[in-house]
Amino acid sequence: MIKDRIIELRSSLPVGARLLAVSKFHPAEAIQEAYDAGQRLFGESRVQEVLSKKDVLPSDIEWHFIGHLQTNKVKQLVPFVTLIHGVDTEHLLKEIDKQAALCGRVVDCLLEVHVAREETKFGFTPDDVMRFFSEEVYKQYEHVRIVGIMGMASHVDDEAAIRSEFKILHALYEEVKAQYASWFRELSMGMSGDYRIALEEGSTMVRIGTYIFGERY
Repeated sequence: MIKDRIIELRSSLPVGARLLAVSKFHPAEAIQEAYDAGQRLFGESRVQEVLSKKDVLPSDIEWHFIGHLQTNKVKQLVPFVTLIHGVDTEHLLKEIDKQAALCGRVVDCLLEVHVAREETKFGFTPDDVMRFFSEEVYKQYEHVRIVGIMGMASHVDDEAAIRSEFKILHALYEEVKAQYASWFRELSMGMSGDYRIALEEGSTMVRIGTYIFGERY
């Protein structure tokens, strides 16, 4: 089942878009099944959980961190993580930069942008992101490379509302890339319930868990 879903999803992606299999709360055996189907990018949201999984799974897996990252957990994550999706404050960015410097790495990150209606979502506003680049704040962080943005649409059934929020994220991504950050390459948006809309609106990476692995336990 997992293999079939992986193959189906990967074959349906447009050119330039990649699948991040969200494996949080699922066992290593399920990840191995997805790996055996050709999947290499996996997303986790708890540092202790990914630490326990990475040592028992193939070493060429690219681990992405997609959850709300606490600064006191950064030190454990930075030595091996491929991409941190949810950098939602400069305070967190400073800690990633500090810990990456200590282990001699430059860590790829995405700025999390808040466009959803829910107040509980974390992240920068679009204006914050534009200021971050126009004022060259990013140059302070020599061991962090901001390679794009990440965002979530509102958890609603209104497809037009979801599409409009993805359009805002895509427009921001394109504006920053054109004006300040030609190296931008990732627009991480779209999950199991709305990934098709996200792909239509320019997502380069969809984060899909439930559709692949089933309900979390």
